[in-house]
Amino acid sequence: MTDLFIRIPEERLAVLIGVGGVVRKAIEEMSGASLTVDSSESSVAIHAPPEADPWGPMKARDVVAAIGRGFSPERAFRLFKGENYLNVLNLREVTGKRDKNAVRRIRARLIGEHGKARERLEQLSGCSISVQGYHVAIIGSAEEIERGTRALTMLLRGSEHSTVFGFLAGERRRLGEPPLED
Repeated sequence: MTDLFIRIPEERLAVLIGVGGVVRKAIEEMSGASLTVDSSESSVAIHAPPEADPWGPMKARDVVAAIGRGFSPERAFRLFKGENYLNVLNLREVTGKRDKNAVRRIRARLIGEHGKARERLEQLSGCSISVQGYHVAIIGSAEEIERGTRALTMLLRGSEHSTVFGFLAGERRRLGEPPLED
């Protein structure tokens, strides 16, 4: 039996379980693994029999991690479809470990007024993005994650939003993707 363990924030456990356990059951069905949630430790154990597809428990772990990083279950389930992956950036690597005000400023910069900057980043990169605590989580294909991570890194290093959005629009043109309507 394959066992994987992951810890998620206590406040996200209810989202992971869902009303009547519906989210946990959906993860189990899609992955072929079973989940054991330990609310006292804020941890999740993922069990899969030896004959199960080895990708199932790993995808389940990524979905649990995505929900723990602030994604809704519906957005996290994108990880079960096609070649989609989860990438997590630590904002403390940019701001330093002690400067909480810098983290607040950077989170505000990434999210934008009423979430408009994050929404535009998602539209142009094709990624799903969640900003929570000291982390930014990204879900998408390898190419989308590469574009999204590069754009986020540009913003974290102080580039103007217009420069980053221009970069992403240029990448869409380069790849032959249609331009987005404003």
